[in-house]
Amino acid sequence: MSSGSELPSTSPVEIVSIGTELLLGRIQDTNSFWLAQQIADLGGSVARISIVDDDLPTIVGVLRDAVGRGARTIVTTGGLGPTPDDLTVAAVADLLGVGTVVDGPTVQDYLRRRAIREEELTPALRAMATVPAGASIFPSPAGWAPLIRADLDGCAIFLLPGPPQEVQAIFARYMADHFGGAGAGRAAVHRVYVDMWESEVAPLLQQVMDAVPGTYCKGYIALGNQRFLPIDVVARGDDEPGARRALDRALDLLARRVAEAGRDFQR
Repeated sequence: MSSGSELPSTSPVEIVSIGTELLLGRIQDTNSFWLAQQIADLGGSVARISIVDDDLPTIVGVLRDAVGRGARTIVTTGGLGPTPDDLTVAAVADLLGVGTVVDGPTVQDYLRRRAIREEELTPALRAMATVPAGASIFPSPAGWAPLIRADLDGCAIFLLPGPPQEVQAIFARYMADHFGGAGAGRAAVHRVYVDMWESEVAPLLQQVMDAVPGTYCKGYIALGNQRFLPIDVVARGDDEPGARRALDRALDLLARRVAEAGRDFQR
């Protein structure tokens, strides 16, 4: 349910893969390979790829060095889980000189998806909802850890989780615009919930996409519970106000269509 900020195209780019298991050779770093391909295809320029240990000073150092080299975009993967060695959020907070906070919209997303009360939220989920203060948060279309964006000295730092399927889903949903892909400009996103089956709401989503050019709507049956289906509404425009206006039109229209069907719509 977090709203997205603009995603302007920038270069050069550095990719940082975080995880001791990568340096031990236990897991291949397929994320960097895939990301570099996508960024290059979209017109971006990857200047450096780094693999670093799960060590706070090391992560902070490699990020600080990348900013110092003039990187305009840094993409990290890994280290957003709930275990003690998941240190990416803490490292970025250290780099920015800020604290960490639990993101309220992300918590509400978890509560809906689990159909639980806040007092029942597990420590693991609370840890994955913890972000650097002031960061922009984008709900994941394929997992629990959201996409986190922070900015420092003109550099956009995107924090992605480690599982490749989550990396790929998040990149496709939010980051193609940043690197100047199809429909580049500005994008805004909002997650809503409807008490409808995917097959029921699909025609309504198509009506919204037809009525509001540049809008993309997608339901995630794998993230739903027995009642509510999460739906991401993504709108694009030439600038941030244009994207927000398109998003508001799309959300209002979808809310009307769901109400006309006699079903519940939650923003």
